[in-house]
Amino acid sequence: MTGRLWQPKRVLLTRSARDWAHGIAIAERAAGLGIAVDELPTDRLALGFPDDDRRAYAAAKQTLAVVVAPPSKLRLQPIAPSADWRVDLAQGCPAHCSYCYLAGSLKGPPITRAYANLPEIIAELPRHLGEGTITSRSSARAHEGTTFEASCYTDPLALEHLTGSLSAMIGWFGAWQVPTQLRFTTKFDAVEPLLGLEHGGRTRMRASINPALYARYEGGTSPVAARLAGLAKMGHAGYPIGLTIAPIIAAEGWELAYATLIAQAAEALATVPGLDLTIELITHRYTPGSKAVLESWYPGSKLEMGAANRAEKRTKFGSVKHVYDAATMRTLRGFFEAEIAARLPTARILYWT
Repeated sequence: MTGRLWQPKRVLLTRSARDWAHGIAIAERAAGLGIAVDELPTDRLALGFPDDDRRAYAAAKQTLAVVVAPPSKLRLQPIAPSADWRVDLAQGCPAHCSYCYLAGSLKGPPITRAYANLPEIIAELPRHLGEGTITSRSSARAHEGTTFEASCYTDPLALEHLTGSLSAMIGWFGAWQVPTQLRFTTKFDAVEPLLGLEHGGRTRMRASINPALYARYEGGTSPVAARLAGLAKMGHAGYPIGLTIAPIIAAEGWELAYATLIAQAAEALATVPGLDLTIELITHRYTPGSKAVLESWYPGSKLEMGAANRAEKRTKFGSVKHVYDAATMRTLRGFFEAEIAARLPTARILYWT
């Protein structure tokens, strides 16, 4: 079973986006799928959403805007602990995850914006080569070269059938004969456009997975079995691959649920030749702001965001984040390290957070 490709109800093409061939190509892809494309007279997204937050959320989730990334998006930022640099191909995601970490960082209704000025975005990458502190200067991960994370504010595979941005970026990295790596993580499985690309081993796809116990928190995504099957296809196509187990939720029955998930992943990847597998382990956390937004978006969600087993953590910017307490963290970490060592002994755990 595979997930359906996202079909927005409308695509908005801004005036500036029409100055870029990539922006026109996105609009043409959408029109070819029978999606209405509105050519806006300006760059202002006058969406006309109703005042009701729930209806605004629903309308935003059905809209793709093709825009030009502002100058702030062209100034790459560090993205610890994943990669040296964050490179944004889009902003927003069509999925409906009731723990979505974007809820506290994106302003206004969660419309998805795809960037038309892809050549400008790519042009910024070479001057960051050899810079950064996560892999460029790390003895443990230096072999990855300078790393660029393409999925901080979006799920690029979820949009690929509409944008083609991920394929273009993978092809560019494949031809870039330097020590570097493009990275992206996804909850979708439509990898077919990527399989035949000349990637040069310089793109790592990671499947973001969680147990079936928590499937109700991941609306609009591909089933986990399909994500793992897609990841295995990428491995067979010579890509380095990975698992992002996130967010790890310490709810009742979590031990059996995650043991089953890790065993499922091991089985799905068992036939990948020369398996190059990394694992990233990210526990559930939230801010007061993201909690308020998520509760307005998903008022019926059963996701636990109370005070039990939680501690407050201050970010480097001084804001508050609610994480699991030290005892819970120790229990979780010990469990995952043991299960991964038993089921996926050749995998490398990149980080725990």
